[in-house]
Amino acid sequence: MDRFLRFAIPTMFAGIALGLLFASISACSNGSTRDPVANFAGGTLTKLDTSDRCAAAPVAPFVDAAGNSVTFQDFDGQVVLVNYWATWCGPCEREMPSLASLQSARGDDAFKVIAISVDSPEDRAYAEQRLRELSGSVLDFYTLADGADGWQVVYDTGAGGGFPTTILYDQAGLKVAKVEGEADWSSFEAVALIDLIKDN
Repeated sequence: MDRFLRFAIPTMFAGIALGLLFASISACSNGSTRDPVANFAGGTLTKLDTSDRCAAAPVAPFVDAAGNSVTFQDFDGQVVLVNYWATWCGPCEREMPSLASLQSARGDDAFKVIAISVDSPEDRAYAEQRLRELSGSVLDFYTLADGADGWQVVYDTGAGGGFPTTILYDQAGLKVAKVEGEADWSSFEAVALIDLIKDN
């Protein structure tokens, strides 16, 4: 029996270690069919891209409605869905009510939709008013920081390919997925995706 335990216990610990290693590698897989997030790439989320999974959220600042500097690290512990949008972008405006619906349905201490306007500084007041109209005042207004580095937060998230672009980060500030272009964020797929990330 002692001989059995000498082999069984180390073997058990080795199995647990391998299982944990496999789980961590799977969680950051690049969109394999075994990736539960990649399985949501259908229906209204056909453009869901998990190829840059587990990239850290950038540290570049953006600005809230009161003019305070904000970073993604201020939302540590929350799942955040970051949407880059502009008033001159028709698809951005069309999808905003569905982002507001998602915030209303799932927004709490564990989840938040962050809508960051990329409108120019002279259009910020209009962009804030437009966000209130489009979201029914459900979404908080954020915009780019002033100066040459204002766009850095956009580029650092990989959202420079056009608007709207939406990026999902988990509670640890790691990228889960990106969607370039318009999506219905009130859809079953979108709500189920948020629930999956919130529950993990």
